[in-house]
Amino acid sequence: MAIDNKKEVFRMMIYTRGGDQGQTSLLDGTRVPKHSARVDSYGTIDELNSTLGFAKNFVEDAQIREQLHIIQRELFAVAAELADPSGREFSSKLTGEHITRFESWIDVYVARLNPAAKFIVPGSSKASGALHMARTVCRRAERLIIALAEQEPVNPLLLKYVNRLSDVLYTLARTVEEEQELMTEYSTKPLQ
Repeated sequence: MAIDNKKEVFRMMIYTRGGDQGQTSLLDGTRVPKHSARVDSYGTIDELNSTLGFAKNFVEDAQIREQLHIIQRELFAVAAELADPSGREFSSKLTGEHITRFESWIDVYVARLNPAAKFIVPGSSKASGALHMARTVCRRAERLIIALAEQEPVNPLLLKYVNRLSDVLYTLARTVEEEQELMTEYSTKPLQ
């Protein structure tokens, strides 16, 4: 197909048939099973990115939407680093400044919140429910990356980034909560 009979249209291949036997390629060309700890880790980061994209549609606060968009862009780098164990194709883009920035975001939002000595029932609004879902996907990604780090070297900043990100998502979910009365009292009484 040609445009103006001069330029060819680039068509991205959606299917390659390379994964039909349950294997996939990492960024350095290494073939691994699709169920490997590494693929599971960066696949869950991809899931988190999609979950944040979904959540963003319910958030009315423009600043929070922008922060979610920043996080989404950074998650591509996190996934790429996990998909390149040798670091030959993709060098780490994370720095301690990313962690410090997350902490400053948390501090700003926490300063506005009422103290929560109670458990929060997720989902008092669509926005908070979607952010709490993203938070739980983030925690799962963290657990998977920790498991991967027990088998292979993983950049320690990845672990810090994902850990602090789950704190950011919790804080953002709390911030957009509309009905604080849906919070349930924490009880130290044993279950009966």
